[in-house]
Amino acid sequence: MIMKKVILTLLPALLFYQCAPKESSTSIEEEISQIENGLMGRIQVKGEPVETYSMEEQMNKYNVPGLSVAVVLDGELRWAKGYGIANSETGSKVDDQTLFQAGSISKPLAALAALKLWEEGSIDIDQDVNTYLTGWKVEENKFTEQADVTVRLLLTHSAGMTVHGFPGYKQTDQFPSIETVLDGNGNTGRIFADTIPGARWKYSGGGYTIMEKVVEDVSGMPLEEYMEKNIFPALAMGRSTYDQPLSEEYLDNFSAAYDRNGALISGLYHNYPEQAAAGLWTTPSDLAKYCIAVQEIYGGKEDGFLSKPTIDAMLTKHLNDWGLGPSLEGEGNSLRFGHGGKNAGFTNNMAAKANDGDAIIIMTNADRGGPLIGQIARSISAYYDLGISEPEVIEVAEFGEEKLQLYAGKYKWKQEDPEESPYYVDLTVDGNSLIVYDPNEDHTDIIVPIDETSFRDAVDGDRVKFSLEDPVSFTWNGRFVFEKVED
Repeated sequence: MIMKKVILTLLPALLFYQCAPKESSTSIEEEISQIENGLMGRIQVKGEPVETYSMEEQMNKYNVPGLSVAVVLDGELRWAKGYGIANSETGSKVDDQTLFQAGSISKPLAALAALKLWEEGSIDIDQDVNTYLTGWKVEENKFTEQADVTVRLLLTHSAGMTVHGFPGYKQTDQFPSIETVLDGNGNTGRIFADTIPGARWKYSGGGYTIMEKVVEDVSGMPLEEYMEKNIFPALAMGRSTYDQPLSEEYLDNFSAAYDRNGALISGLYHNYPEQAAAGLWTTPSDLAKYCIAVQEIYGGKEDGFLSKPTIDAMLTKHLNDWGLGPSLEGEGNSLRFGHGGKNAGFTNNMAAKANDGDAIIIMTNADRGGPLIGQIARSISAYYDLGISEPEVIEVAEFGEEKLQLYAGKYKWKQEDPEESPYYVDLTVDGNSLIVYDPNEDHTDIIVPIDETSFRDAVDGDRVKFSLEDPVSFTWNGRFVFEKVED
């Protein structure tokens, strides 16, 4: 929640854009400049002017060395741009062709392989997956006796499978096979059904690893080869690969990974043998091509990489508003599809409107890229009036400095491990706000009162709940408890 502030220099890289007719490059540059200086926090206080920030200051604040952005308007790539450092060891900069690890954005792209096989009649997504799996099989148990595990359920995270996500493997780790991962002999647990398939929604990277095995067993190709031959060319995604580890042909322009303190991850990045779940390397510009292709087919285009009935099925809501790959929001003309992505040292998001041909894709090479992604997306959405990402408007209670002094003071984090060094933060009053200063990380947050015990971070929207019983304490985002102590 509160991290060290590292001074990084923003290094704008090569700009690529596709202009609308009769528009000059200067107008695009002006658009981008206004967006770069119009970043908005998650929270807007009702009745007050919207506070904005620059890309540079927020990259510094969140320890984000580099990032890449692509904006789609009316079915065309409006602009794409890279910022900052790709590799601090070599000094290489991010440009619009720099590859980032996509994290879980790997899932909706990998889902296209299963959908392609379904459309061709090679699989039935409502058939028991053990029909298609060779060698390794989904273990039969009391849950699978009641319902089959199917590709549809795997794609919509409702197959009841274990293993939420994957931490990846360091360069010095042994690289396991997909069967090793499925059997729980890698660095995660065994993948099996621990709930009745179809009974409830439960996010599962493990389920996508089973889907990957189905694709490989049916097609006779590793996932990376199937995608390279059957999916990426049809989408003109020339800077995308599921190669794990990253193959030599892409080593000329890729981003390293950085932890939440802005430090380079050992070995530059982790490897992910769970390719369908987390193994995609790509660019925002390539993901924009995916978004545009889906939008076009959904709008009625024929001869696309998949048929309209398949795309319609992909964008149909299942449990927890999940499609066959992407997450879904809204209804009818307001339908949106997308996915977030988080690997070690990478944080990303992709959001697209199904009907209007608009999309925002942002990829960062940092563990703390999430808040910055939200701020950039809100600036883009506001500038172009997209309605994709908007700040939350809150009403602030008027307490005043005297009343807020009750909350001021030094607080100690109630750590689970008593052997750890004590961790303190300081709360001071500034008008109708509390300033939360973390001397451990030299970081400051501003929280504003909603009622007697509820406060919100004025930028990131974090929730802070106070208890006024002795000793006074607060809980940050429902997880981290701090108790007031004597100075």
